[in-house]
Amino acid sequence: MKKILEVKNLEVSFDTYAGEVQAVRDVSFDLYEGQTLAIVGESGSGKSVTAKSIMRLNPEPPVRYKGGQILLNGENILEKKEKEMQKIRGSHIGMIFQDPMTSLNPTMTVGKQIMEGLKKHQKVKGKEAKEIALKMLRMVQIPNPEKRFNEYPHQFSGGMRQRAMIAIALVCNPQILIADEPTTALDVTIQAQILDLMKDLQNKIKTSIILITHDLGVVADAAQRIVVMYGGKIVEHGTTDQIFYESRHPYTWGLLKSVPRLDIKKENSRLDSIEGTPPDLFSPPKGCPFADRCEYAMEICKKRMPPQFEVGKNHYSACWLNHEQAPKVENPIKRA
Repeated sequence: MKKILEVKNLEVSFDTYAGEVQAVRDVSFDLYEGQTLAIVGESGSGKSVTAKSIMRLNPEPPVRYKGGQILLNGENILEKKEKEMQKIRGSHIGMIFQDPMTSLNPTMTVGKQIMEGLKKHQKVKGKEAKEIALKMLRMVQIPNPEKRFNEYPHQFSGGMRQRAMIAIALVCNPQILIADEPTTALDVTIQAQILDLMKDLQNKIKTSIILITHDLGVVADAAQRIVVMYGGKIVEHGTTDQIFYESRHPYTWGLLKSVPRLDIKKENSRLDSIEGTPPDLFSPPKGCPFADRCEYAMEICKKRMPPQFEVGKNHYSACWLNHEQAPKVENPIKRA
């Protein structure tokens, strides 16, 4: 597969009145053509900041890119000027935001909002642009597209607004689609429909997807690879099967324990939570960011940042438990 995006040692900080917030620290991952990559973690782990950095949507200032590279087809996005980024956004990279009601323009019809990208990036106007917009409404399975084309976002249901957002993001056939918590505000039935729709569209137009979520259950059937973030760092990354069945980091175990299970009897189905709170990124810990909440923490965990140990083929875990001299700890996630 062709590599289309490469994030190398990305460092992102927010300069605030109270000091520097080190939101993203030394983050690296790759995205390949036609692949779905999921980035998971709690709120404040740095996943959305990382995603928005790919499109340079974080306001500069207060955001400051301290180091690293974001290579799109070999070109460093962090070196691009705003005018260059405007050409990339929408045409090469599309984005679905968390809340479509606040992301869509309430004063414009949905049809006109879909046509905007065509006018800007492909110089398509008039009847031709309208036909393409109607085609996109049909593709995202919005009923009666001719009528809906002239309606406003407030006239759409939550699921239909999210479908409209997907149509806007994909109308110019971008190489990459970033979906930032695309199902958070939707009920469970609509969540499944939106995820199935994204998979179907990916197969049709061969776009690559970066799926941002806090819910591992959402990505089980949607992603080929998973990046687990905590405290602004990647703590584990591997294939979906590796993360679900062979995970090697206590934070990943904690996330998996919080996912509802249908294969366990009711008396054993209690969901566990991770005790404690995320680290203060004004002053990140010297050692592992998860050490204060980890039941397996050792003395070295609080003193030194663990490296990325290779624990399987293309499977990495930043945990001292993977060191050859560490005590052996069994994976507590029991699978049927």
